Amino acid sequence: MHNEIYHLSEQLGSALLQNSATVTTAESCTGGGVSQAITSVAGSSAWFNCGFVTYANSAKQQMLGVDQTLLEKHGAVSEPVVMSMVKGAAQCASADYAVAISGIAGPDGGSNDKPVGTVWFAWLSPNGVIARKYLLSGDRIAVREQAVKISLQELLHQITGCNTV
Repeated sequence: MHNEIYHLSEQLGSALLQNSATVTTAESCTGGGVSQAITSVAGSSAWFNCGFVTYANSAKQQMLGVDQTLLEKHGAVSEPVVMSMVKGAAQCASADYAVAISGIAGPDGGSNDKPVGTVWFAWLSPNGVIARKYLLSGDRIAVREQAVKISLQELLHQITGCNTV
């Protein structure tokens, strides 16, 4: 794991501890990378109870309560689906903060509407839910790594109100 991602995870853990808060993850294209980053920090059990790797649509439905009609209408890589994923994860884990990620890491699976590198994120905080779409570049490893970094940066921003670079 890169030092930058580990450093973000340490900052996130510290911010969560200071706020007596917890976080969870609902990951698809990152395959548990955000959870791995968070749990690489010693003591993370104080702010991280569990995460969800819901790669298949059936897992998104069964574990997070994502409605099948959302998946059929919008596809897994979409704003409505990540918003549903993040809400389901936070509820299941009783977490104060959550992130959901669904994207096309490649090298296959892209389309004209959703090219390889398209990643939707949703973050839940006590202030509500926000979602953003990114078009990330590079190979599968690079897309997944960028997605982990973005997830952690925005979680940290949601808690502290500060932007990270």
